[in-house]
Amino acid sequence: MPTLPDGTIEIEHVWKKFRADRTVPKFYDQLKRFGHSMGSKGTKHNYRWVLRDVNAHVSPGGTLALIGVNGSGKTTLLKIISQVTYQTAGRCEVKGRIGALLSVTSGIQPELSGRENVFLYGAVLGMGRQKIRQRFDEIVEFAGLTDAVDRQVKFYSMGMQMRLGFSIAAFLEPDVLLVDEVLSVGDATFQQKCLNRIGEIVRQGTTLLYVSHDLASVEASCERAIWLADSVVMASGPTKEVVSQYRSAVQHNAELTTSTEGEVQVLKAEITAADGGQIRSECDLDVRLTLHSPEAHDANFFIGVSQGTAFPMFIVRYAGSFPAGEFEVHCRLRNVPLAHGRYALWPAMSGHLYGKGKPLLAWSPVTSFDVMGPDLPKLPEGVMVLSPVYVGADWKIN
Repeated sequence: MPTLPDGTIEIEHVWKKFRADRTVPKFYDQLKRFGHSMGSKGTKHNYRWVLRDVNAHVSPGGTLALIGVNGSGKTTLLKIISQVTYQTAGRCEVKGRIGALLSVTSGIQPELSGRENVFLYGAVLGMGRQKIRQRFDEIVEFAGLTDAVDRQVKFYSMGMQMRLGFSIAAFLEPDVLLVDEVLSVGDATFQQKCLNRIGEIVRQGTTLLYVSHDLASVEASCERAIWLADSVVMASGPTKEVVSQYRSAVQHNAELTTSTEGEVQVLKAEITAADGGQIRSECDLDVRLTLHSPEAHDANFFIGVSQGTAFPMFIVRYAGSFPAGEFEVHCRLRNVPLAHGRYALWPAMSGHLYGKGKPLLAWSPVTSFDVMGPDLPKLPEGVMVLSPVYVGADWKIN
């Protein structure tokens, strides 16, 4: 087999299983387990597959995104690639230095200072002190830790630790950069800096493996994507096509459902253009929700719109009184700046005194809708944008 160039990732028929979670031991269960063990010679372990026959190839300088709901196996696959854990079967080969940001504190030693962590991480990557020293000022400046670099990391906030970890992983020139869903810890400004930095290192030839629920950033940063669901690959190919399939599946499962997490139930949901025509970009939208509550509440009511399971593109809120029995919430969203595509509508309701923080209506998608209009303009190469939008709203409770 020829030697692979640095930055190559080869994944062939990878399977991974974990021992099933143990239940809380109860006296009756212990007696039953003891009775079974008396008649058996060995202990039987139950396992669950978290990855099944996964295949992928990323060439040097390539970009690959892993998408899917929580628990689909994305992080496990990243851990196998970074050799934090190993596959049960199959082959996974990665050539070159790996910079991995799999959690907020990935690779960070809390008892050491920020400065010491930079040099330690660089040494783990196989870099000399002179090379690390050349990049040190850039790392500290990017992380915004000039005044805290000599402080022990255990006294950093979670956001500061994330900024330090990302800066080290991104500036010490790895051949492969693995980024899990950790950027959401930082503020919007730093998220944008991270996406821009990812674009820079990809242009320099670094291979990127990116996990995120933010489908907009996935489409902006990766050429190809893999959709994982229930431990198997559901789709693999160009990012736009895979994300489109994923969104369609999510929207298919986002039909009207009632939640058992709160006492308020959604009975009906519909969204239409205010002028009675087709829903289109920058038109007013009428959202009508029929709900039922066993008692009256003073509460906050939220409506959000998202693509797939990504974070909401915007949220509007109404604070007021809601009656007992069946009632309707009507919300007019003004000049909604949505591009062409399919979107999900998410309502939620929370009261200050109900169940010590338990929602009256849990945050969940209740219906989907299509918007006619222009596609989002294609950004220049290497430019990635997180762009929250502001939407005005008029409310009426009938």
